[in-house]
Amino acid sequence: MRLPNWRKGNPVMSLRGMIATANPLASATGLHILMKGGNAVDAAIATAAVLGVVMPEACGLGGDAFMIIFEARSGRLTAINGSGAAPMAATREYFLNQGMSLMPSDGLLSATVPGALDAYTTALEKFGTMELKDLLKPAIGYAEEGFPVSRRLSKALKTGFGKLARHPSSASIFLPGGRALEPGERLVQKALGKTLRLIADGGRDAFYRGEIAEAIAGFSEANGGLFSKEDFARHRSMVYEPLRTTYRGYEIFETAPPSQGAILLEELNIIEGFDLSKMGFYSAEAIHLMVEAKKLAFEDRLRYLGDPTFVKLPINQILSKERALDLRGRIDPNKAASKPLEAPPLASGALADSTTSFVVVDEEGNAVSFIQSIFAAWGSGVVAGETGIILNNRGSAFSLEPSSPNCLEPGKRPMHTLNAYAILKDGELFAVGGTPGGDNQVQWNFQVIANLLDFGMNPQEAASAPRWSSFPGTQPSDAKMPYRLTVERPVRDEVVEGLRRRGHRVRIVPEGAGGGAVQLILIEAKTGIRLAGTDPRAQGLAAGY
Repeated sequence: MRLPNWRKGNPVMSLRGMIATANPLASATGLHILMKGGNAVDAAIATAAVLGVVMPEACGLGGDAFMIIFEARSGRLTAINGSGAAPMAATREYFLNQGMSLMPSDGLLSATVPGALDAYTTALEKFGTMELKDLLKPAIGYAEEGFPVSRRLSKALKTGFGKLARHPSSASIFLPGGRALEPGERLVQKALGKTLRLIADGGRDAFYRGEIAEAIAGFSEANGGLFSKEDFARHRSMVYEPLRTTYRGYEIFETAPPSQGAILLEELNIIEGFDLSKMGFYSAEAIHLMVEAKKLAFEDRLRYLGDPTFVKLPINQILSKERALDLRGRIDPNKAASKPLEAPPLASGALADSTTSFVVVDEEGNAVSFIQSIFAAWGSGVVAGETGIILNNRGSAFSLEPSSPNCLEPGKRPMHTLNAYAILKDGELFAVGGTPGGDNQVQWNFQVIANLLDFGMNPQEAASAPRWSSFPGTQPSDAKMPYRLTVERPVRDEVVEGLRRRGHRVRIVPEGAGGGAVQLILIEAKTGIRLAGTDPRAQGLAAGY
């Protein structure tokens, strides 16, 4: 179909290595590793470490990471779950006895064991070619010598001022002189640089069994937290074959629970029975059907998804084509569903995450889709003493409702919004992609994949195109029309009217305000050319050689 003129984009193209991230310094780091002869995993680890320094509001050593790795020689895909568990002292009864009906949204009690570093080292040991100490050098440099604060980071510092100011260990680093840094000023993180050097010398054990674990656990104990050294020593990443479905003749692979990647696959299974390309991109009909498919998939998330080591998951049934056929039959093409499943409560604001994702492909065709996060912006808000590490607030995603598959238990991983995907065609890599955005992730990835496979967009067009978001309302006034549908401009008046006529409660936001930071690389089958797209809503960079 002919694409509208408002967002035609030119993808970055290369013949060898390619990377797309939400930060130019991180992209430059990954590209440098690729050009030095490192493979996709080497580049991913160096890039992830730099992102933890230059995007501290979103990710870092105190957070979690998920990835999907494609090996070109074997055609095999491997997923890594680098999420951490609740401390063994974190029981449901503990929080209820503190008078809490919801998990705390920040502070030490909201943190789970950080899993990102173990994910880095696990991937490197299995698939990398370079030494961790060499891959951490760029991150150490940016931490110790500093880097210019971007407009995005300056805004995040101002928005998170109250959270950071409550904790002296955080304010001393991120609010020097009691103020948020302006764009162009230098942010220096000496303590984080020292921690990175300890890891460069001692590897994962320095973090999970050595000086760093002792420092975090000691700080936690002294300040009312629940971490012990044993919580860190117990941690291990999960390595497995990713989940899979088919869509329009392609194979789509996703990260498994506690990641909610299964929900993206279920959305695709449901919508596969409709001819989206015939309806047209961003038409009222196409948006309506995709939103309704999203609602049905999210019902299954709330019913079933949790840590698979604690909860029995009917994942094969959830991802079956028979299940999709049944759910598809529940969609009314002329009326929006208005009765969402009652979900156990989550901490206020727990679904609005601050995350970053990136993708990388090397000269041999190995590829990584990588996503990492400390959950909400600035995570728990707490820098763990002299480590320079901002701890996550991923524990706020737990429910305290016993009937929820995501109910808090000691040593349990919370249900995760983080997910990464890869697409294969006839056994060959077609694309890797991802985006931050909390519960928007599996909505926006859903739309980007449809942009590629249904509407024929190139990666930059797919990353740039306007997007929608659907969420249940939370106010008493939402009772009659509980779902809210946000659509991003440019959107035609007749599309908005068509959605409202079907019963959608529509809110229109300006172009670029829809949110997200999509990163996407596609490999052209005949030529091997790599084509990359990076979301204009972020301040990122796609680069290749």
